[in-house]
Amino acid sequence: MGPPIFNAVPRWLLEPLTKMMMAGEEKKADGDYVTMRMLAPTIHYDHHLSVETEGMLESFGGIRAEVLLLGSSKSPSYFKIALDGLNKVLPHVERIEFAGLNHGASGNTDRGGKPERVAQELRRFFG
Repeated sequence: MGPPIFNAVPRWLLEPLTKMMMAGEEKKADGDYVTMRMLAPTIHYDHHLSVETEGMLESFGGIRAEVLLLGSSKSPSYFKIALDGLNKVLPHVERIEFAGLNHGASGNTDRGGKPERVAQELRRFFG
């Protein structure tokens, strides 16, 4: 997770730096701003699901619901690979890639998010 440079930083240094970053972010957060402290408890489940469903791509071919796959051109390659695979096996799929955005496309605008663009596609799909 995070930039590759984080792999070279010792844990004893990374932990206090992360706490400082999260505390600073919370000081400037207001309204509907979603902080990393709010998101952090869910990251474990994301990774757990990724590991749990490894090698099960073909089984998703049995899903009969219409599915919307959303991705971003600047997302990490493993997200694009996963979406490519799902796009091939899901029988009723529509895929959208948000040009110029990263994995945080639906998130805070100060992190490069464009939540209105994402919401527009969701409204269209579910409308």
